Amino acid sequence: MQQRPKPKKQSPLWYIGAAATFILTQLKTLLPLLKLGKFGGAIISMAVTIGAYAIVFPWQFAIGLVLLLLIHELGHVIAAKQKGLPVTAPVFIPFLGALITMKRNPRDAVTEAYVALGGPVLGTVGALAVFGAAYALDNPEYSKLLYSIAYVGFFLNLINLLPVHPLDGGRIATAVTRWLWLVGLVGGLVVIIYLRSFLFFIIWAMFAYDLYKKFVKYRKQGEERFVNASFLVAAEPLLAQGYMIPGPEHKRELPFVTFSDLDGQQYVNVLWEGLHFQGTVPLMHQGIIKRAHVTRVEHLRKEDGLHLMIHCQIDYRLYENDKYYEVPTASRWKYGTAYALLAAFLIGMMWYVHEVTGLKV
Repeated sequence: MQQRPKPKKQSPLWYIGAAATFILTQLKTLLPLLKLGKFGGAIISMAVTIGAYAIVFPWQFAIGLVLLLLIHELGHVIAAKQKGLPVTAPVFIPFLGALITMKRNPRDAVTEAYVALGGPVLGTVGALAVFGAAYALDNPEYSKLLYSIAYVGFFLNLINLLPVHPLDGGRIATAVTRWLWLVGLVGGLVVIIYLRSFLFFIIWAMFAYDLYKKFVKYRKQGEERFVNASFLVAAEPLLAQGYMIPGPEHKRELPFVTFSDLDGQQYVNVLWEGLHFQGTVPLMHQGIIKRAHVTRVEHLRKEDGLHLMIHCQIDYRLYENDKYYEVPTASRWKYGTAYALLAAFLIGMMWYVHEVTGLKV
């Protein structure tokens, strides 16, 4: 009796790809469910990014790359949580990478560097795990794929260590020495020429302009900025008391008080005595308040009567706190050593993978 050939066993990567394909094809159906979860945006952006990369690269490579990006961002999340800083879930942007947003700025350069270093450290561990899997596998086809993913993982973490804002290296440099930013200006040009990357040129140009504003243009007086805020006020009680309701084009200066909490977050408290209204506006950066004023008043009709939407603007000047960059010498050496060793390790791993497989960026 002739035996039937055994069906070929599928690779685990095949099942991962099938799951990703299902998510992409059913994205419209899953979208309302994902909105209910805290990480809905992260899951959706991951799926979209995998699909975008899969157009250019093999789908197995696309999944591996996005997972390594996720591990990198989780490194930032873990480090931020350890420092008590609230952060958003990771958001993935096709062909740009991924990012998290801190809901509160670090209080000092050491904290900023700690959060920044968490990404490339855990990202390197993830790439090293993929490298280990490739080394352990006997299958040449799967090993080559995993080596490719690991190599790109090492490369992306190395690029992130360039001392250029907003890359991780630019933030780590705040705890080592800000002179590294000048190294980033030169090194960034070398990377642009080598990679011929228009995207990286944009990042470098924004960084260069930011340095120009910080140390040349606004060195003495500080950069001027503003923040807008809107407040809803019930108008019916005011009408009942005989108050005059301001028109839509009404503008006025508002008295204000500024204060900071224990975490260093600055707030501006504005007051409009005529409407018995006061509101609080948080600032993204420490600054010297120049004025608070109403830009317009919007009239809104609701079920419970007339409401006023008061649109305010806070004009302020950035305040560069030199104490932010006061880092103990021991901490400078610690972060500087960790920074250099991590960069050297990533360069060494890229060289080793290149020697083993011939891969090259």
